[in-house]
This record gives sequence, C-alpha cells and structure tokens, in this order.
Amino acid sequence: MSETRQQAERAKQAYFKLQTMDRTAILHDLASALRTNAGIVFAANQEDLDAAKDTLSKPLYKRLVLDEPKLRDVVDGIEQIAAMEDQVGRVMEETELDEGLILKKVKTPIGVIAAIFESRPDVVPQIAALALRSGNAVLLKGGSEAAHTNAALGKVIRDALCKHDIADAVQLVSTREEIAELLKMDDLISLVVPRGSNEMVRHIQERTRIPVLGHADGICHVFIDESADLEKAIRIAVDSKTQSPSACNAVETLLVHRRFARMNELLGALKTAGVDLRMESEFGHEFLDLILSVRTVENLDEAIEHIRRYGSSHTDSIVTEDAASAQRFLNEVDSAGVYWNASTHFADGFRYGLGAEVGISTNRTHARGPVGVDGLMIYKYQLIGNGHISATYKGPNARPFTHRRRA
Repeated sequence: MSETRQQAERAKQAYFKLQTMDRTAILHDLASALRTNAGIVFAANQEDLDAAKDTLSKPLYKRLVLDEPKLRDVVDGIEQIAAMEDQVGRVMEETELDEGLILKKVKTPIGVIAAIFESRPDVVPQIAALALRSGNAVLLKGGSEAAHTNAALGKVIRDALCKHDIADAVQLVSTREEIAELLKMDDLISLVVPRGSNEMVRHIQERTRIPVLGHADGICHVFIDESADLEKAIRIAVDSKTQSPSACNAVETLLVHRRFARMNELLGALKTAGVDLRMESEFGHEFLDLILSVRTVENLDEAIEHIRRYGSSHTDSIVTEDAASAQRFLNEVDSAGVYWNASTHFADGFRYGLGAEVGISTNRTHARGPVGVDGLMIYKYQLIGNGHISATYKGPNARPFTHRRRA
C-alpha cells in the first residue's frame, strides 16, 4: 500500500473519531498555536518568497505572501468558526410518517476531503479549521512554491491536534504525483476542492470520479446602469478591480449603459487608480491583474445577455438607483453572487460571516458561492419506529401515512 493511500486510510479513521470529540476546544487550541508560532511561519514564508522572487507571476507572488495582517485575519476567522454552533447531528426536519414512526433529516459531515491549491498558504489553516468544525478530515496538497510555509503551518496544526490525539484529521500531501493517486481514491475520499488556476481546476475535474467543488474561472462583471450615482459607480468599480486584482472575485469586465452621462469621469478614475482599460475587447478573459475590459451596452437586457454569454456564474454586480432594474438584475443573472450597489470583492467567506471558505463554488448542486462550514456538510435520514414494517402500508387495506411535520 502506498504512503498516500495510508494517509487517506488514516484520515478516514480520524474522520470517524472526530465525530465524538470536542471540536470547539480543538479549534481554540489551533488558533492559539498559530499565534504562538507566528514567527516560525513568517520565517518559512520568507524562504518561499525569496525562492519565488524571479519565477512566479506577480498575481501568484502576491498570493504567496503570508504576513502578519493575513495571519491575523486567519486566526480571527478560526475563532469565528469556533464560536459557531456545532451543526453535526442537528435535526433539520422531523416528520411523523405514522404513529410511532418518526423520520429525521440530520446534518452530517461529508467525510474525507482532498483540498488541492496553488500558492496561497493561508488556505491551509482556513480549510483545516472549516473541516474540523464540520467534522470532516482533510488531505491538503499545496503548490511547491509554498512548500516551506505549508510545511510550517502543517506542523503547527498537527502539533495542536496531537494534544487531542486526532493529528490524522489534517494531513499534508507532498508531491505532485500523489494528486493523481488521490483522485482515484473514490472509496476513501468524498469530495475534492481545487483552488487555483483555470487550467488546474479543469485538469482535476477531468481526472476524477469524486465530486469536485470549485470554479474554473472568476469572470466577474460590474454593470453601471444609466441611473447610477457617479460616486458609487467610481467607488464600486475601482474597489472591485484594485482591492485585490489577482483574486477570483475581482471584476474583469465593466459594462456601462450608453446613456450613463458620466462615463468619461468613471473611466478617468479607473485610469488614475492604475487600471489598464481594454475597450470593447477581451471579454470572458480572467486577467488577474490591473486590466479591465470595458463595453458600452444599449440597455439592461444587453448587459444581462453579455453576462450570460461571457460570465462564469461567479459574482456580478449592478450599480443603479432604479430599484426595478436592480431587482431584475438580481433575479435574472444566474451567478453564485449577484449584488446591487456593492463591490464584487464581498464574495468571500470571511466577509459573509462564514469565518473562512474552502473556496468559491459556481456549481448548481449542494453548495454555491463561498463555501464555509455549511457547504462541507450533507445530511442523512434517521427513521425511528416500533416494529413498523412496509407491508402495513401496501395493498387494499393499506394503512395511510400521516406525513405530519413536527417542529
């Protein structure tokens, strides 16, 4: 048996064990351990940054940085996750099928998760915390560019988990070859979560039978309607592009109603902010940089049609003072996040109050948008009877079901 399969086997056993443990205490210990060992993590990150200085693209290099503000946000997120109500075992619905025959729909973890990501080492503790809160075990595979940082974070996390005798609930997978092996383990792994480039996500989706939760592109749009307030339009467009241009929630195309009277001022503000504007070109492209395609549209219908054609169902926003137009946009744009008068950069698990996210999903099943604790859980049905048999409810003298919903 390979080492990777042994890891997955140990993760499965840790998953079963985790169901009976005080996951809140584990999370508090994890947050404390990260604070205590911050210096070790920063030193490891500097090694990775030094090695990647002349080899990584600017967007990936930015994602590789794990400094004090980023780690503080990570730890705050873990504390937020720890403060959440434990959902494992919560009864979602309860139905009386007949007298003494009760059906319960109960929240449960998914199982063992394989998370595969590029560059961003801060996702290691984020995904670990979300997995632990939801009762899942996780195998983490980061990119080689963050090898030192990931190893340091992995040691801090496992040392914290060792105190609870549950270290195998979070494990790092080290080599690229092991990814291919993980993707074949549908008997042990229940979900794959990729975070990275479009090519990486598609590569994984095409090579596994395990369900994949993720998005291939972050083609986000901001539509400036004819009634948009200029100040709001500038604030939202500039923030959506410049706050973190390499993030998947950054706007990539600006659509402007042809009757918006202040277009030159809007575009001037974007140029002043350092944005390279590509007029009427390169739609559907994820720049991940201070580059923005711009198109003038005739009306709201054309804006919605453009998003349907070129968008990736990630996050799209309308800037308007017309409530009817806003409501149409919110209803008719079929994306994971649809906003009115707000920056696309709000598409984030921490900002949604989820503590963190394992990623943003553009799927149309199970979980969508920033995926936090709830998106890492499923449910099972528990049926409690008293000698009930199905034959009682069949045939000419069948006893009827009551199907009475209980509070």
